[in-house]
Amino acid sequence: MAVEFVLLILSLLFFASIFTDKIGFKLGVPALLLFLAVGMLFGPSGIGSWMGIEGIEVMLNVNAAQAIGTIALCVILFSGGMDTKIADIQPVIAPGVTLATLGVLLTCLITGVIIWALFGWLNAVTTVSIGTALLMAATMSSTDSASVFSVLRNNGVRLKHNLRPLLELESGANDPMAYILTITLIGIVTTNSAEISVLGIIQDVLIQLIMGAVMGFIFAKIIVWILGKVQFSNESLYPIMVLTACIAIFSMTFYLKGNPFLAVYIGGLIIGNSRFTKRRQTKSFFDGLTWLSQLVMFLMLGLMVRPADLLSVEVGLPCLIISVVMIIIARPISVFACMAPFKKYKQHDKLLLSAVGLKGAVPIIFAILCVANNVEHSTLLFNVVFACTLVSLLVQGTTIGMIAKRLGLALPPEKEHRLRYFDIDLPEEVESSAHETKVTEEILVHGNRLKDLTIPEKTLVIMVRREDTFFVPQGNTELQLDDILLVISENNAEIVVQEKENEDEQILSHWWLHMTHHTSAFFKEQWEKLRASKE
Repeated sequence: MAVEFVLLILSLLFFASIFTDKIGFKLGVPALLLFLAVGMLFGPSGIGSWMGIEGIEVMLNVNAAQAIGTIALCVILFSGGMDTKIADIQPVIAPGVTLATLGVLLTCLITGVIIWALFGWLNAVTTVSIGTALLMAATMSSTDSASVFSVLRNNGVRLKHNLRPLLELESGANDPMAYILTITLIGIVTTNSAEISVLGIIQDVLIQLIMGAVMGFIFAKIIVWILGKVQFSNESLYPIMVLTACIAIFSMTFYLKGNPFLAVYIGGLIIGNSRFTKRRQTKSFFDGLTWLSQLVMFLMLGLMVRPADLLSVEVGLPCLIISVVMIIIARPISVFACMAPFKKYKQHDKLLLSAVGLKGAVPIIFAILCVANNVEHSTLLFNVVFACTLVSLLVQGTTIGMIAKRLGLALPPEKEHRLRYFDIDLPEEVESSAHETKVTEEILVHGNRLKDLTIPEKTLVIMVRREDTFFVPQGNTELQLDDILLVISENNAEIVVQEKENEDEQILSHWWLHMTHHTSAFFKEQWEKLRASKE
């Protein structure tokens, strides 16, 4: 196909995916699920079959999908680390790391054994070995960082007892553990069992974890030092420098036998919590890049799958049973077991943690890795993992807010002051916030000059937008209806309408206070004279 035609089709797919985000927000459905739906709709079993664009499926072969998914996951983990504040996760490091390591292992073991027993029971369809069953479970053993970040942050879910930082830490840190399990089990099922050494496996896992953490920390510190010393003539080079660092951390850690996904997450955590030039612009750049990565990844996966395969007897029934097992059995057991030593977390906290076992693109990428390594039953594995991911996004992704409310763990959503008409970005070190206020008749009830407005303390109106013009106001500036005011405040205070006394009421009030004061003084003086005369 011509490059121009491919670009046209891809642009249409991107437009369709972007606008589904608005639909998903209104319906309470994760945007990532809709990205998948768009890919499936335009895939070889959908519109693409009669539009003559089957060539997209050809381009998205296993190796290309694995490369695209790996790059996208690298960016998502790095950006997730950058957005995570160390001060927020410090109180939850111990339970978060426990869930990200031991929790993943327990989920893998419980789910794997049940999958093996399930396919043994369904032997009329197919049978899988215990190694293949554990491998299938390993690909789905972690909570997906892209899904958790998307649902919690973009939907404004706020939770009590530091549960949100705990979930974000777990989702960002458990992908490396799932990757280790997947790679290890791929080696086991594709290698002669006589060559397998349990001690060697444990040693390899420890080396990957330690090297990943150390390399991510060291490389990130080096990049922060470079950013503090080097001054670029073009500000756009700073975000590109950090993106290059992300890719370098991933690739160098891989060749040093460390865990590259753990390295990029820790690298993002260190860089995001360090001070360097154009840090806010860099974070904004990665926010957009993360959304692009999620869109590309889920859209690509949707294009690869055939819905008919998911609905077949071979996949449909096992996937429903496995999804129920992971949601109701494996995830709760692993959460309650891992959280047992941490007494401050009550039953309701653990129930909510059990409910947020969101799956996403990571299991599907790991399943593609199995296909690329010619694992036995790899096609079945891919379809089952894909179907289970859809069930998880549809069931767990849409019920987090409702479950949190039912358990009494939901906090009122914070009022966000998103600027629509002004492009201004305050540094994080500045505690003031910027928001917009529209001039209404109620605001102008006591006069149309800026100094007539009731403005709270430590609050300034620094700019006015009138139609398509902007100007800096002064006290005597006359405001008009529908003007937009840019307000800077230290305490998020807004310009409110407060009742003012009119001029006559003020004069009467002052006169009354004056008379009351003098009358009180007169009677006090007479009382003192009367007491003196009696004495």
